[in-house]
Amino acid sequence: TADAAGVALATFPSQGGVERPAAVTLVPSSDWAAGIAASVLSGDPVRAPILLSDRDEVPEETATALEALRPEGSSETRDARVFRIGDATAPDNLRATDVSGGDPAVIAAEVDRLRAELVDRDPDNILLASTEDPAFAMPAAAWAARSGDPVLFVGRNNVPQATKEALKRHEDVPTYLLGPDSVASEKVVKEVEKLVPAVQRIEGEDPAASSVEFARFDAAGTFGWNITDPGHGLVVANGSRPLDAAAAAPLSASGKWGPLLVAESAHVVPAPLRGFLLDIKPGYRTDPTRAFYNHAWLIGNSDALSVGFQAQLDDLLELVQIQPPPGEPTSGGAERESRK
Repeated sequence: TADAAGVALATFPSQGGVERPAAVTLVPSSDWAAGIAASVLSGDPVRAPILLSDRDEVPEETATALEALRPEGSSETRDARVFRIGDATAPDNLRATDVSGGDPAVIAAEVDRLRAELVDRDPDNILLASTEDPAFAMPAAAWAARSGDPVLFVGRNNVPQATKEALKRHEDVPTYLLGPDSVASEKVVKEVEKLVPAVQRIEGEDPAASSVEFARFDAAGTFGWNITDPGHGLVVANGSRPLDAAAAAPLSASGKWGPLLVAESAHVVPAPLRGFLLDIKPGYRTDPTRAFYNHAWLIGNSDALSVGFQAQLDDLLELVQIQPPPGEPTSGGAERESRK
């Protein structure tokens, strides 16, 4: 809850006359799948940051953030100040649009309907995520916020009816499945392919590896982050805290736009993430102030991602000097750096 409030206020500062969001999205604090599905509302043109709410009351952190954000509605939100997802409680004084449903697939399909009403166009792509293991589904939230592509849910071996109906509404839209066979089997792929032309899977053997594969993925420039070089924003969250993915979604839709990368330990940067950061590690020849930089947001307190984890990540993000080939002239500054 505090993470979501912090991200919302980082994205929409309440000081300095910066533009406020027209609406916010309230997601149940006990429903990670609803949060991931609702992340699509964080993107343009709606730009509704996510806050978490309980079934019976609005938490203090959320109430404080709402007071600072002061959403007033707009034409993009159909005058709604709050999008209330599932059984999240909303303040009585804010005009709300409700999205209800008895399970993740239904809520995701209803969020897709709301998205279509608000933006009045078909999505460019559909992203399928599995409810089998939330850590594999977490990166979908960042992409939904970045792109406006809705997230729909499948099971390990089944495609819920609500998801099927949503896919029928978008039968010509490219469809991608996030996660390996262990969370969404080939049986699921075959069921989906009866409804859409084709399904392309993006996978890694564990949540960290899968998030890295998604960060690298590119489908001819029409889908995927395609991060293979330095100079990017990144968001890192602990896979045991799936609602942090929804809380962090606005960071992928503004500022230092970037994918969500999953850590499976609070203390150690996982090998797939370490390898990815080394691959895109920024460097410079003579002047570090002219270099491209990577920037990472770490979501949560030191229990979620420890100070040691942060130190490891800082080291992986740090600029390094690239030594020129033998015989190539260098500036005095570079020569002094080499002597050091």
